[in-house]
Amino acid sequence: MNAEKRVAILSRLRTENPNPETELKYDSVFELLISVILSAQATDVSVNKATEKLYAVANTPEAISALGLNKLKRYVKTIGLYNTKAENIIKTCRILTTEHSSEVPRTREALEALPGVGRKTANVVLNTAFGEPTMAVDTHIFRISNRTKFAPGKNVLQVEKKLLKVIPDEFIRDSHHWLILHGRYICTARKPRCGACVISDLCEFKDKTELD
Repeated sequence: MNAEKRVAILSRLRTENPNPETELKYDSVFELLISVILSAQATDVSVNKATEKLYAVANTPEAISALGLNKLKRYVKTIGLYNTKAENIIKTCRILTTEHSSEVPRTREALEALPGVGRKTANVVLNTAFGEPTMAVDTHIFRISNRTKFAPGKNVLQVEKKLLKVIPDEFIRDSHHWLILHGRYICTARKPRCGACVISDLCEFKDKTELD
């Protein structure tokens, strides 16, 4: 895919959604961090249902640490892998309290040093909370990048690096949200809604009938 077509795609997505936002509900950077940790292999809807109750009683590192592991598990037990996630969250809260003055760090190195925080989670926090030009590649973005030929790659890191290379600066901050939402609601894995797709004519998938 050439640069002109990529710009056309991003321009259309921007026109359709000028101010894209994450669908995770949060009121602080800390809440965003916890929600993103919980969202791994889980839907935003399920995370929001759990955190609505959790954040009402504990929404700081100190409060969640005081809540303790067993009580935390009760709030997040509806989310996949909740045992491991709860343990990581407790550990992360303690590190934030003791090493970062209860503030979420703004560097990739410090974020990825937190239990339960990998590259994708760090990218989401850096982009969504701090406005950094990062690209968190999840299954939706990986699929779209390869299916449309926008930024094909064999693994998520390859796709991430290519996206950062080919997306112009004016689009980079919001591209993560545009692509993930497009993949979530339009360019879905099994039955993509090509008829409702604003970039269908720009997509370079060879035979769209294979997607039906």
